[in-house]
Amino acid sequence: MNSSRKQQYAAGTTSQRRRSTSMVAAPARALCAGVLAALVAPVGAAETTAQGRSADAVAVSAFSVAAVSTSTSTSTSSSEAEPLQLVGEARLRVLLWSIYTSRLYTPTGSYTTGERPLRLEIEYLINVKSTALVDRTAREWDAMGREHPRQDDWLQRLENLWPNVDKRDVLTLEVDEDDVSTFFLNGERLGRIEDPAFGEQFLAIWLSEDSTRPSLRKELIGMTGLD
Repeated sequence: MNSSRKQQYAAGTTSQRRRSTSMVAAPARALCAGVLAALVAPVGAAETTAQGRSADAVAVSAFSVAAVSTSTSTSTSSSEAEPLQLVGEARLRVLLWSIYTSRLYTPTGSYTTGERPLRLEIEYLINVKSTALVDRTAREWDAMGREHPRQDDWLQRLENLWPNVDKRDVLTLEVDEDDVSTFFLNGERLGRIEDPAFGEQFLAIWLSEDSTRPSLRKELIGMTGLD
């Protein structure tokens, strides 16, 4: 092979190597970009994709309960009243999903029916739309056979009060000595419902003997191990 042909062959080989390197590098760059996008994507969005269905659907169909042990704790009221003591806590699970952790507080750290003041905290472990929360409330009342002439008014009020909740948001209900109910989200006041009957009916979902989640109720009111 003469000198000129050797130079042409060498140039052609170099060009082919560059094209080959480029073909390998392009997918590699795309893969890196995909990994980076996954790392910076919102946690809630990634969880929804992984679960393959919306968190709202899980919340609306939530019935199965797995409770966690109670512990001693003190919490200051969202409205800056006297500190309340933890009575109990429980976690709601549906299949593989943890939906929320609930906690009940009273001045003495124990619960008797109708005790006031008290606070119920619900720390959500998934993202849930406000419409799903209101719908779940109505379904629980129906399942318990609870009816009240002002029930529709309460549900409308809840639609106006409750925002969508994100993972780790804490929705709190405080019921005072006058049975006035005040809602908070992460410590910020959302609004109140002054109808005394509302507080009793709403708390009944978790605390009454006809609750659809008896295991969760037992944990919240400190009855675990008393049977």
